[in-house]
Amino acid sequence: MTDTGRHTTAGPTADTRRDITADTGVDTDQDVGKSPERQIETDFCVVGGGPAGLTLALVLLRSGARVTLVERASSFDREYRGEILQPGGTALLDSLGVLAGARERGSHEHDRFQLVDRGRVLLDGDYRRLPGPHNHLLAIPQPHLLQELLEHCLRHDRFTYLGGTRVTGLLEEDGAVRGALCEGRGGRHAIVAHCVVGADGRYSKVRRLAGIGYTRLDVFDQDVLWFKLPAAGAPPRVVRVFLDGGNPVLTYASVPDGVQVGWTLPHKGYAALAAEGVDHVKRQICAAIPEYADLVRERIGALTDLTLLDVFAGGADRWVRDGLVLIGDSAHTHGPIGAQGINLAIQDAVAVHPILLASLRSRDARASFLGAFTLRRRPSVDSMTRIQRAQSRVMLSTGGFASMVRPALARVVSRSPVYRSMLKKIAYGDPGLRVSAELFVPGAASPA
Repeated sequence: MTDTGRHTTAGPTADTRRDITADTGVDTDQDVGKSPERQIETDFCVVGGGPAGLTLALVLLRSGARVTLVERASSFDREYRGEILQPGGTALLDSLGVLAGARERGSHEHDRFQLVDRGRVLLDGDYRRLPGPHNHLLAIPQPHLLQELLEHCLRHDRFTYLGGTRVTGLLEEDGAVRGALCEGRGGRHAIVAHCVVGADGRYSKVRRLAGIGYTRLDVFDQDVLWFKLPAAGAPPRVVRVFLDGGNPVLTYASVPDGVQVGWTLPHKGYAALAAEGVDHVKRQICAAIPEYADLVRERIGALTDLTLLDVFAGGADRWVRDGLVLIGDSAHTHGPIGAQGINLAIQDAVAVHPILLASLRSRDARASFLGAFTLRRRPSVDSMTRIQRAQSRVMLSTGGFASMVRPALARVVSRSPVYRSMLKKIAYGDPGLRVSAELFVPGAASPA
């Protein structure tokens, strides 16, 4: 069976999941390895329904392309790593008309970033001094953003959304990727596409299936324990890194009325810490963020209240193959310092959009053609990695020597033109990047 029209399977709502289960009656656990039930012909197969994948799907759809998006999760009700948007990413989302709707679901603006050592502010990045209107950090839960992006995509007749579906293989011909095999509660599919886009995150299955290597860079040498606390009073409008007691701690206001906390640990150091028991862990956290000590004692009752994240940077050995492009974390992974993950993902989607359309028009999906994306984005991504490495040395280094030299170093850095330039780079990324709206096709979307 060949399908070239609109099709939606298990998505973010319970109603959608019920409809598809009733329509197919497929039990994927019992049907693994069988031949595909449906062949879907599309222009682009995007794997991964995160910020990168959904943003790319939307701009391609608005340009008249057929897009099939495969997302392993069946809903947005799960844990997410990051939720802070820098001004550059916020501006791009605004230009696409999705920011306002996402913000209506709940968000917090933050005016500045501060590095605080024993009550003394060492670095103070004032975002309100940047050009408006997006001169702030925006904390917005990823489900709010993803739901808004998906709803905009679903207005297009040429969109096929396969939620609750996992990629099981790539279709290849003469060494070129021609599509993907996938299965889920909507059945088994062979997706034939002009180009496959891997946007499925740092542990990308598409990258692995394509035989593309990955180099991990432990430049941060840190793990992070994430947890949320209720906000006492009005939520702060400042993203802060505290250095008060040993391991640095990141805090910021989180929707709806809490404080997100990230406590850094030496890489692979959690096991020894956890062996001391939850009370020992709580004492260490209280020493690091004394202003939240009472809430930590009250709210953290077990180690299961904490989520351990393995923080690392790295990148794919190449971002393109014949018939394949990797974007976002699938291509390059970044640590939490500087809140760059979502920003870079959105910028990748916007940057690769005109290249993919030109590839489709010319029917040329060779790596030599798609490599224009690497040339366009690699300098900006590598620059951000260098900035994050420098931030890590200044903010996360521990020990007596680091404690002695950090205040003096911070004073010098904060007063230099280099710091102001770096703040702009962190905030905006590639300043020349914009949405190629001139490629949009009037009337490409069906009525909302």
